[in-house]
Order: sequence, then structure tokens, then C-alpha cells
Amino acid sequence: MDKKIISVVTGGTGLVGSHLIDLLIEKGHDVKCIVRKTSNLRWLDGKPVQIFDCGLFDKDKLKDVLKDADYIYHVAGVVKSKKPEGYYKGNVETTRNLLDVALDVAPNIKRFLYVSSQTACGPSIGGIHCTEKTLPHPITNYGKSKYEAEKLVETYMKRLPITIVRPPAVYGERDTEIYLYFKTYMSGLFSMIGFDEKLVSIIHVSDLVRGIYLAAEASKAVGQLYFISSEKYYTWPEIGNAINKATGKKAIKVRLPHFIVYTVAVFAEFFSMFSKNAATFNIEKARDWVQEAWTCDVTKAVTELGYRQEISLDDGIKRAIDWYKEMKWL
Repeated sequence: MDKKIISVVTGGTGLVGSHLIDLLIEKGHDVKCIVRKTSNLRWLDGKPVQIFDCGLFDKDKLKDVLKDADYIYHVAGVVKSKKPEGYYKGNVETTRNLLDVALDVAPNIKRFLYVSSQTACGPSIGGIHCTEKTLPHPITNYGKSKYEAEKLVETYMKRLPITIVRPPAVYGERDTEIYLYFKTYMSGLFSMIGFDEKLVSIIHVSDLVRGIYLAAEASKAVGQLYFISSEKYYTWPEIGNAINKATGKKAIKVRLPHFIVYTVAVFAEFFSMFSKNAATFNIEKARDWVQEAWTCDVTKAVTELGYRQEISLDDGIKRAIDWYKEMKWL
């Protein structure tokens, strides 16, 4: 009998991780998922997944999880924190722990796949789309921490078969971030940031996890970095039109000056001081939102991995909205 392929996934309770787990199960992998004791397991319920609630700081328990692994998909990360140290602890130190344990107990793994972010590279500048050769220029603590994690991962590339992928903004079924934009639209308001025509790369989660899987399987991807994104770039009015097609509803278009965006972020951060949780929208998020463009070129992934964008913006947004309606979120 052929040995089962064992894949370990971190961040499996989130949007990208849960969809990746679905794909790995479909491909016949035995999946282990590392979670925190406080994680919500709703997207894993009833699925053939082994759950380990040891988190990413207990090296002894991580050894038991990783010792038989064929693949390690490191998706987990900290996307909001009250202090800069929180990003570095959650994005850099956790990655170091996984790499050290993998070296110790799984030196013959087929791939360590690190999911980074376009924020590690930074926004597009001067109308030039980001590529794998673009000099990184992250503008937020989150982006800087993801770039530091990338640099850390690269120092292990001579000892482990490692691939890094950078997604842009991700949407789709189970998403709770861009979902808020859809929710606002359904209430009759479509807000756009600034008075310039911003351009974005945005990918449906199903396309992203397929790209991640291709990157993990391709032998030529060892030691490489890839942007996995939409092949097309979109303006916010185009996104609004796609939501209109999916819902049949129209919304009032409102352009928000950059200073209003920052003002809202300041107030959100102020009120978060009285909560144990970091603000979902903060000054760093505002800095991201006011950029002229967040676009990346996927030519390398297309050429070397055979990756293609299969889900159009119209189809992807319709799929997401139909799911939100089915779940009674909209």
C-alpha cells in the first residue's frame, strides 16, 4: 500500500488555510492542522483533519506534529496587533520555531511552503507592478514583519526545500474582511478611497490555494518566491460593478478623502485602547488603503508553475455573495 502523504497546515481555521485544507483533502493528503486553544474550528468541523491545539511556540509538541510531515504549509500569521512587537512575535518568531523543528525532526520533507503577503514587498510605485525582483519597501509594521519572516525563511533555504508565495488582497467564501465591504454595499453605500483611480490585484481564495499547491508541488519552485494573484488588475468602480451584477442592487458611490480615512483610523485606534483586542481598522490599514496601487505581476508563476487565474472578478464575487446569503451573513 502506498504511503499516505502527510501535510501540516498552520492557520487552517482562517480563510486561506481552511480552503487549502479542503484542496489537500481532495488531493488525498492526510492533513494535520496546528491551531491555538482559542481557535474557532467551524470551518474544520466534520472534516478528516487531525487537530493539534499546541500553537506555534511549544517546540516539544511541534516535534510530535511535524516528525512525519511530507509538506508543511505555513499560512498562519498576525494581521493586527496593538504593538509592533505583536507582529514580529506572531509572524517571525513562529516561523523560526517551525523551521527549527522541521530541521530537527523532518529534514527530508518535500516542501516548506511559506505564505507571505504583497505587503512584504509594498505598494506599486510609479505605475510599475510589483514583481519578484522589486526591491521590497513595506510601509506598515505588518508588512515589515512579513518581509522579516521572508528574509528569515531564506536563510534556511540551503537546508530545507522552501518556497515563498505572496498573495495580494484575498476574497471569497468564509472571508470576514472584504465581506464588510460587501455588507456596506448592501446597505446602499459604495465608498471609494480618494479621488484618484486606484488599481488593485485581488484574488479569489480558490485560485490562491490552487497556486499555493502548484508552488509546493513544482520541483523548480524550491528556493523560489512567487506572486500568486489575479492576472488582471481592477479599479474600485469595476469591483463595484461586479457587486452590482451579483446582487442586482445599486449603491450610492461616495469618495472619501484620504484625511477622512486617517481620521476614522485614529478614532478606531483610540477606542481600541479600552478593549483587549486590536482595532480591525487602524492607521496602518489606512496607510495601505490610500496608496495609488497594490498590483503584482504573476508572469513568473504562470511561466514556471503553469498557474492561471481561473475565476474572474464577476464570478468570484457572485460566488462569495451567494455564500454570504446562504450563511445569512447578508
